[in-house]
Amino acid sequence: MTHDPPPVILGIDDLRQLPHATRIARTSREGVELLREHCDTYIDELWLDHDLGGEDSIMPVVTLLEEAAFSGRPFRIGTVFVHSANPIGAETVVRSLTRWNYRVRRTAV
Repeated sequence: MTHDPPPVILGIDDLRQLPHATRIARTSREGVELLREHCDTYIDELWLDHDLGGEDSIMPVVTLLEEAAFSGRPFRIGTVFVHSANPIGAETVVRSLTRWNYRVRRTAV
């Protein structure tokens, strides 16, 4: 009897617990490392918060996703969920990733 692997749900958020996430990164640096670890893995869901505390933001992660798509090797992600109290920052993330054909939804957590 074969079992389907559990879904891969990654979150990058400095504060929220994201109870359904299988792994959580708290900074953009950790988020970039987390995605690099999963570059050959199908990611069912990726949850992104724009503001990650202090001067840190999700933009280095967005740049990594954009560069992967630009080079013809986009990350395989079912849906990217963008949640943020910063509406302009969240819209920037949604617009940037949608441009590279990632499936993106703005959501409230």
